[in-house]
Amino acid sequence: MSEAALVNASVVVQYRDSLGKAVVKNVIVMAIGLTINYINVSLMYTFCRHQIFYSNPRYILFFTLVLNDMIQMSVGITLFVISYVLYRITVLSCAPFILMAIITTENTPLILACMAGECYVAVRMPLHHARICTVPRTLLLIAAILTASFISAFPDLFVTLAIEPADYFSRKIFCLRETAFPSPLLIQKRDITYIVYLVLVWSVIFFTYFQILFTAQTASKDAKKARKTIVLHGVQVLLCMTTYAVPLVKDALLRAFPESYSDSLFACYVIVQVWPRSVSPIIYGVRDKCFRKYLKHYLVCRTAPHGDMS
Repeated sequence: MSEAALVNASVVVQYRDSLGKAVVKNVIVMAIGLTINYINVSLMYTFCRHQIFYSNPRYILFFTLVLNDMIQMSVGITLFVISYVLYRITVLSCAPFILMAIITTENTPLILACMAGECYVAVRMPLHHARICTVPRTLLLIAAILTASFISAFPDLFVTLAIEPADYFSRKIFCLRETAFPSPLLIQKRDITYIVYLVLVWSVIFFTYFQILFTAQTASKDAKKARKTIVLHGVQVLLCMTTYAVPLVKDALLRAFPESYSDSLFACYVIVQVWPRSVSPIIYGVRDKCFRKYLKHYLVCRTAPHGDMS
């Protein structure tokens, strides 16, 4: 295990929360997480119930994003509760959770970049949108994103299998990426991956925003709305990509406030993992008129209007 991982684990052991504080934190996380997942399930149910969304690449990408967010939220809540209830679990039990967390975390900014690209095509090349942004191409793009995330995540497992002793996966650890896959090489790979994603995604966001901004100055109301959507995508990407700075932030907090390290981890978790998951429902569940028309019936447990069901 790397020195950083040992320090991280030892501090967590030394400064565990009191029972009252642990209960409060778990209640907060469970309440927020379940609320967001309820909204996300409503969004997914709305999508599945109406064929009008099946042929629109924008909504297919959105459905993928919401499903990804829901999986990530569920994994995060599970690991959070495990960290208090069981505290330590075997590496064999921890590894699948960490792999799933890595994959869903890396999926999010890539999906958002694709959604920004689709918005750009719709505004800048409206006559060619139907030809460029087809359902088969959208599904192929989603498959490419998943493939890239799997290729990025699974080397962590394979390298750990190769360099750790045979009994490593039976050891009990505090379930973090740094403790499950502790090789310094993997930490370097993670940092390089984050930098590549940062450059790629922000290049797409800035390009699409300024192109749509130019169009919005002289064009239709739809172009101006698209510009605002790109801004929201940018905010969402910024929130999601704070994940990439978390290791550095954690190290700084550990050195500055070692006795409050558990509180620092909790704050990082809420800001980085929970908060960004609440942005998607705002963009499409509230701002999008077509989706809002159908969604409001499910959020308040009503049935859809006659003639709307497909």
